[in-house]
Amino acid sequence: MVPSRKDSFTVQFLLIADALLVWLSFWIACVLRDPIRNLLDLAHTDQTDLNAISWVLYIAVPFTPLVLERFGFYQKSRYKLSHVIIWELIQGIFIIGLAISLFAVFAKMNEAPRLILGTAALLMFVLLMTRERITTFWFKRRRKSGIGKEQVVIVGDEEEILLFLSEIDPDTLEEWDIISHFNLAQHPTEELFNILKEKSVSRVMFITRETEFDKVASAIEICELQGVEAWIAASFIRAQIARPAFDSIGSKPMLVLRSTPDLSWGLLAKELLDRILSLIIILCTSPLWLIAFIGIKIASPGAPVLFSQMRAGRYGKPFRMLKFRTMVANAEELLNSIKEAHGNEMEGPVFKLDRDPRVFRFGAILRKLSIDELPQLVNVLIGQMSLVGPRPLPLYEVEAFSEISHRRRLSVKPGITCEWQIGGRNKITRFEDWVAMDLRYIDNWSIWLDIQILLKTIPAVLFGKGAK
Repeated sequence: MVPSRKDSFTVQFLLIADALLVWLSFWIACVLRDPIRNLLDLAHTDQTDLNAISWVLYIAVPFTPLVLERFGFYQKSRYKLSHVIIWELIQGIFIIGLAISLFAVFAKMNEAPRLILGTAALLMFVLLMTRERITTFWFKRRRKSGIGKEQVVIVGDEEEILLFLSEIDPDTLEEWDIISHFNLAQHPTEELFNILKEKSVSRVMFITRETEFDKVASAIEICELQGVEAWIAASFIRAQIARPAFDSIGSKPMLVLRSTPDLSWGLLAKELLDRILSLIIILCTSPLWLIAFIGIKIASPGAPVLFSQMRAGRYGKPFRMLKFRTMVANAEELLNSIKEAHGNEMEGPVFKLDRDPRVFRFGAILRKLSIDELPQLVNVLIGQMSLVGPRPLPLYEVEAFSEISHRRRLSVKPGITCEWQIGGRNKITRFEDWVAMDLRYIDNWSIWLDIQILLKTIPAVLFGKGAK
């Protein structure tokens, strides 16, 4: 569920507050270092202040709240059991401690006093847990007393309103004081004006699927003139996948329905990661390129080392994908006869065959080790592909799609690796299942998901998992 702007602001405020508490933990730890040594009768060393461990603060202060957010520490904390919150805190602090340790080793930083680190970790746990409990108590107290509840009017017919309320998070409903269920089709807009004026309403929710647009426009104008927020549910558009958002073209406001990741810093980071990593991998694997070149020339002389084929890129735009050739020179011409003689292991428009007779022996080794895929890094480097994304299919296979929904896998850049590549290509025999994995990736995309898939690709390539 996408958080509201109010919830997002609350989380951002807590992130900043917790970052300050992390800094405070290290400051107190530095102050307590000598008293603790005296108490435990430990040998004294030089005084350590915050400036001496500034590199630790650069890691712990900004990243501790972000790691905790990743573990769900800020999500629905008012309804979590204490042991769940404690476990999330322990995980987050452990990850930060691990990051500090690794950075100290690889960057050869001056070692931070262990007593300060240990004391700071304990203080971080205590302070963050205390802040969380106080915040939870404060929110519960406000809700119980009714303070801060928002006066809301919901506009629509009763059936639409009840359906809408049944789909709303109970946490959100607790923050509303619903003044009225107002039916525009049965009551004049003047009545809505009176309700807004008399009840100090701050928000009106329009859940109107069948009401005429002129009545809705008139009611919105009443809200606008009184400075009351008007929230309009786009229920007249029956979008099952796309996420609605508002944008503008010139001065014209537009409702946008997106079923792919929106332009964001995450997508820009993905582009940058693709270009940098592809260049690094090309340089690091250059000996493998030379071995593949020589091996193909010896095993299958008289034909190009590289195989290129027109594949469907983003939105189906054709591009020429590169691979090391692993099949005989006339492999494309033999495709139909191979299908007739051996069948197809994949149900649907895509052709897959284990031990394809067109693959020569050295080509099979290249496939087993995924070395044949290396030239696709050039496609990534020039922006035609991504490191992670749905695998690009030949144009004739895309034309054979039986379902229009299958084309949604073309809405993002194709990739060298994906969920199917790392875990399912030796098990999945139905194209529908393959598409489902690709669409799940698109719907849940994040830069962190890409990193996870890339990390899982390494053992898949080293052990030849699922390669054919």
